[in-house]
Amino acid sequence: MDKHTSPPSAAPHTPLPPALAGEHRTLGDLGYYVAGRGRPLLLVHSVNAAGSAADVRPIFEHAAQGRTVFALDLPGFGSSERSDRDYTPKLMTDAVLAMLGPIRERCGPGPVDVLGVSLGCEFVARAALEAPQAFGRVALVSPTGFSGTRTLRGPDGSTLGKPWLHRLLTAKLWSDPLYRLLTRPGVVRYFLERTWGSKRIDETLWAYCVATARQPGARFAPLAFLAGNLFSADIQRVYESIAQPVWASHGVLGDFTDYRAMSIVAGKPNWRFSVYPTGAMPYFEVPRPFFNELDNFLAAPTPAAPRPVLETV
Repeated sequence: MDKHTSPPSAAPHTPLPPALAGEHRTLGDLGYYVAGRGRPLLLVHSVNAAGSAADVRPIFEHAAQGRTVFALDLPGFGSSERSDRDYTPKLMTDAVLAMLGPIRERCGPGPVDVLGVSLGCEFVARAALEAPQAFGRVALVSPTGFSGTRTLRGPDGSTLGKPWLHRLLTAKLWSDPLYRLLTRPGVVRYFLERTWGSKRIDETLWAYCVATARQPGARFAPLAFLAGNLFSADIQRVYESIAQPVWASHGVLGDFTDYRAMSIVAGKPNWRFSVYPTGAMPYFEVPRPFFNELDNFLAAPTPAAPRPVLETV
């Protein structure tokens, strides 16, 4: 297969194959995967033009060996509904919170450990803040909201969205052609290479990204993402207010290497940090060190969570 051609599964309107080797289930308009037995772990994927639960495949496969692991397809992505609606941080956070239902049904009561990737970290953090007794330990991989010196302490629930840009991107005349251009196989490969900081990307992930971008309605959530609608303008206050134990990790290669603003939580006793010589998804590149650190973090006892209060200035 030429690297700039679509994999066979990416033909228009071809049913999307499973992203993960687990049981696929639905919860209303949400799709998710589940596998394994033991204490629950919820995974929340990154957000981009072709995001899905496929982003967390190595973590899902590893965690299923000793836990009940759940991987959510966020609204507008993967096997979840992709209708033309308002895609907001609240919609995404509510989807994370909704997963508490099937998790408790399968695993019983008790705190749920949760891991987010990139922008998914913002939804995970907000869910952990809104339901502190429901979540145990919080793992954040390459979390957004920490780049540069910009302060993100806006009003509660505010976003970085630009309404004019969203109107421009979603104009009927060109929104679909624009999205198809952004998700051509070669373009998807280019952005994955920038995520990795290398041409040695995961080919299975690339193929699934191309396939999921060919599904009906695939453009709606990504175009909201491109307009900034899914980025929270108050996220630094949210991060500072999380009461649960937090492990934040990231790489040093590619486009996602600026974490200067992480200094705002560096002194908090419930936060710990790891840096890997990789791109933004270290679990693909250095799985053993990453999983050793993740397993040690998740295995530690979780103290009773106090009731957090969103910090204000």
